[in-house]
Amino acid sequence: MSDLSKIAKNLQAFQMAINAHDRENPTHDAYGIGLSAFDMDRLGLDEGETILPGITIHCDGGTSGNFRVLCNGEHDEELEEAEEEVVDAVAVRAGTADRGVGSREVPPPDEW
Repeated sequence: MSDLSKIAKNLQAFQMAINAHDRENPTHDAYGIGLSAFDMDRLGLDEGETILPGITIHCDGGTSGNFRVLCNGEHDEELEEAEEEVVDAVAVRAGTADRGVGSREVPPPDEW
């Protein structure tokens, strides 16, 4: 069993994260906390163990020292929309480079 102060601090952090999640996402229901296998072992927690009412522990393969709130909602929708709006700009010919003092002609790559 891990030190009780570590567990108490983690439970407090879990509860604060769940409260923040529920406040910001009222249409999603939190059901668990995702931890790395190392952190689960370090804290003496088991997969599926209920730590708060309605909240269970799950091994999610994340990085050690971090946890995440697991819920039944989709949080990546905005991220996917932002990725679709990304546009790559590629220069096809040499132009001028602005260095703040003035501009100078940039030679084509074959003259380097």
